[in-house]
Amino acid sequence: MVYTGQNIASAFEETFIVNSISILEVGPRDGLQSEPEILPTEIKKEFILKIINAGIKQIEVTSFVHPKKVPQMADAETLVESLPDRDDVTYIGLIMNQRGFERARDCGIDEVGMVIVSTDTYNKKNQGVTTQESIDNWLRIAADAKSAGIRTNVVISCSFGCPYEGEVDPEKIVAIAEQVLQGEPDILGLADSVGVAVPKQITNVFSMIKELHPTIPLRTHLHNTRNIGLANAAAAVEVGVSIIDASTGGIGGCPFAPKATGNIPTDDLLYMLDRSDVITGVNLRDVIKTTEWLESQLGRSVPAMLPKAGIFPENAEINLQ
Repeated sequence: MVYTGQNIASAFEETFIVNSISILEVGPRDGLQSEPEILPTEIKKEFILKIINAGIKQIEVTSFVHPKKVPQMADAETLVESLPDRDDVTYIGLIMNQRGFERARDCGIDEVGMVIVSTDTYNKKNQGVTTQESIDNWLRIAADAKSAGIRTNVVISCSFGCPYEGEVDPEKIVAIAEQVLQGEPDILGLADSVGVAVPKQITNVFSMIKELHPTIPLRTHLHNTRNIGLANAAAAVEVGVSIIDASTGGIGGCPFAPKATGNIPTDDLLYMLDRSDVITGVNLRDVIKTTEWLESQLGRSVPAMLPKAGIFPENAEINLQ
């Protein structure tokens, strides 16, 4: 759908009221990995516990990558092992290869998230291998994850454009998804890793993926580099995406992508969803308090607008149904 002044209100009313959305918090991983500070493990743990207390049940807590490449994630095993066992919370660890999977498995992670970049140039910068090699790695990991009883999700990065190779043909994303689905992931995601997408692209590419596999839960990971992240999230809801990544305070980015600014803020996303009667089960006021706490830990302001502007109206009831 093309958004116009005449149809945007009706689209939100028709689509948002009948949907519930699961927020997948990526602040502890994608948020902190691009910040200059390296927070102590205990502070990261406190961050995660505050997220849980706000009502978020899916959390990407760390990544199992080489500590020299991403020193902010060097304590991955220690952090995961320190987290409380919760039947109602899923701790997710990002992986890029077999070694990363083995590290995640051995420290007791609930779910692994495999990233496959759609272009060879970016995939080589990010992972040191071609896109096809990452797909082949995933298919081997998929079997090991099933044997270990670990849930899996796969995210196709740069699904809407690449900073090195430019436009990405949607048919290429579908072709990658066809191969990825052979490993039977529990969730399939598309990422706008550098914030180039617009709502029309979100609707188009996700519609093609839904035709490929109508029943698999769909996830999207959006960046706000060009200030269109929330519009893209609205388009994702409209097309039936059920899991939306967000970062408390809007911190983060990608250290391997030039000019890639932060993720969409959990705070601002929740405001949009709450005001549109979308059920998330997350308490916006608690998320804002966590953002304010995070600012005190980082020693500076973060991108999210809600902590600055406030909830409207001030006495608004938070949608927790």
